[in-house]
Amino acid sequence: MAKHQKPNRDDRSDNVEKLQAMVQNTLENIEAAEETMAFSSEEEKAKIQSKNDRRKQALEGFREEIKDEAAHREQ
Repeated sequence: MAKHQKPNRDDRSDNVEKLQAMVQNTLENIEAAEETMAFSSEEEKAKIQSKNDRRKQALEGFREEIKDEAAHREQ
């Protein structure tokens, strides 16, 4: 007989902080990758640049989510 589990409550209380930490980690990853480019081949540089472009797009999404979560907190 299967147990029925209650879904976890939607706890958004620390989402802004988590998203801010994600932004900081992503910025650090971008910086580290740019430092690595100095010692990379042209092919590796292109891959790193492509990945950093994706990271920058993710940052935009994180920042939008932070705005949404902050607005939700104020309600």
